[in-house]
Amino acid sequence: MVKQEGDLVCLSLDEVHGLASKGLTQNGASSEQARSVADTITSAERDGCKSHGLFRLPGYIGSLKSGKITGDAVPVLSELAPAVVRVDAANGFSSLPLEIGITALAEKAREQGIAALAVNNSYHFAALWPEAERLAELGLVGFAFVTAKSYVAPAGGIKPLYGTNPMAFAWPREGKPPIVFDQASSASARGEIMIHERDGKPLPERWAIDKEGNPTNDPTKALAGAQLPFGGYKGGSIALMVELLAGALIGDMFSFEATANDTRDGGPPKRGEFLMAIDPSKCVSGGGFSQLAHAETLFGEILGQEGTRLPSDRRYESRKITPTEGITIPKSLYDECVELAG
Repeated sequence: MVKQEGDLVCLSLDEVHGLASKGLTQNGASSEQARSVADTITSAERDGCKSHGLFRLPGYIGSLKSGKITGDAVPVLSELAPAVVRVDAANGFSSLPLEIGITALAEKAREQGIAALAVNNSYHFAALWPEAERLAELGLVGFAFVTAKSYVAPAGGIKPLYGTNPMAFAWPREGKPPIVFDQASSASARGEIMIHERDGKPLPERWAIDKEGNPTNDPTKALAGAQLPFGGYKGGSIALMVELLAGALIGDMFSFEATANDTRDGGPPKRGEFLMAIDPSKCVSGGGFSQLAHAETLFGEILGQEGTRLPSDRRYESRKITPTEGITIPKSLYDECVELAG
């Protein structure tokens, strides 16, 4: 049952899913599109990834209401080469096309050793770790790359050009959850700055600049200015790589092109996503050597140092707690989601 504690509302994961699903279907999404997006939102809340949970629902619905996104889109899978598959999202959300595409990608990776997936004509508004993690749960090494709107200035510049351009990597483990990292090539995700603005909190140093190119800790000025790549030119180079992989390579738009074609309804822009999968068993000759067991020796060395953790450990800790304790969101966000769900 929904409970209010001060300015926060407590929800179970089932209530999160139901609220998201109802909001989407009430505003034009098919039951399958709504279910898939609600799965994505719920997994983010489950793992404590607030910037990609119910916080994103108004944006999803805004794009349905504006007519930008086709709510009943039916993704189409095709084969481009023996180790390359494509899913045309048909102008719909990316969640359902990814479900279909990852199944085909995994089959190709097991056949060929390495395979690639292109997702086109889609609207990605979520974290990247869910698709990378799914590949690792299937015993594969996974990579995912996606662009965004122009939010990030190239190193040395002051005008937004690149997207936050996240990348995700996942490594399978025997009897344990996969190693997964998902990080923007910018110093922060866009949603983190938006949450700082909502909560009235200043930004850390070197996250963003204002319209004149001056460093700023003001999230409102940052959103009107430009985000910065992490590590200066190093993060800028990674952002460039993601633009090429998820844009030019698969015949889709760059971030600045997606921005020019966007309706600015608060939702995601249309863009592409590029994924790769590798079957570890096809990467060694002969038997008797386990790459996964060998990797565990590295993980042990990392954890042997005080203060360390493995990527995704915090998400997995949240995953143990939220199924029984539920999650909390600001009452203002809950009220907005309820209103959108009718």
